Amino acid sequence: MVVTRRNDGKLQMRRAQPDKLTCEAEQAFLLALSATCNVTLAAAAVGASPRAFYRRKKQCAAFAREMRMALQRGYDALELALMESTLPAAHEHDEWRHNEPPAIPPMSAAQALQLMYLHQKEARLTAEPFLTKRRRGEPHEAYMVRLGALWEEKERQKREAFDVAEAERWAKGLPPWGAAGENVRRRLGLPDLAQVTGWSRADPAKEPHGDSALFGGWRIEDMEAKREGDEWDF
Repeated sequence: MVVTRRNDGKLQMRRAQPDKLTCEAEQAFLLALSATCNVTLAAAAVGASPRAFYRRKKQCAAFAREMRMALQRGYDALELALMESTLPAAHEHDEWRHNEPPAIPPMSAAQALQLMYLHQKEARLTAEPFLTKRRRGEPHEAYMVRLGALWEEKERQKREAFDVAEAERWAKGLPPWGAAGENVRRRLGLPDLAQVTGWSRADPAKEPHGDSALFGGWRIEDMEAKREGDEWDF
């Protein structure tokens, strides 16, 4: 901000006057612009008017190039920030899930049923059976496309629920879901079971015993011989 004298002689506080932008002010403006993609905010950050930088853009092709590149970088930063804010790991809008819900206010059964009717589609989304039913006059191709879209939406919800659970585990300092069992095995000192030997008395090099079973118990031919000879021992 600068103090200038108006035509009537009075003093007035104004922003930097036109054609008086320093190189440092231009660089600060471009730096702020690359972070915000907001010309007005970037100009206010260096105490100048946005019109001064637009005028500088028309006068200098090099500054116009740098301003365009700063806008592109700021646009990419905003786009990335918006994408990250929608991820489950952002934790920007999930504070309510970590608190107990308040008590339901008094309402009649009719009011409760009306609320459930109004929000059934959104609360259950693609879980309603009638969405999978073929509509009257609907072509087979359109019906199959709609079923495919419903299936993709259900899969997206499953992935989203898994991502939310993984984000909550990460926030608590817990290992990922897939690594939980492996960490427990290592902590208990349990080796890889595929490397354990000496647990079987069977000789893998021994020739098979024909079609007869090698495990213990009565064989059918022995039971029949004993039944015929009445040689049962109890």
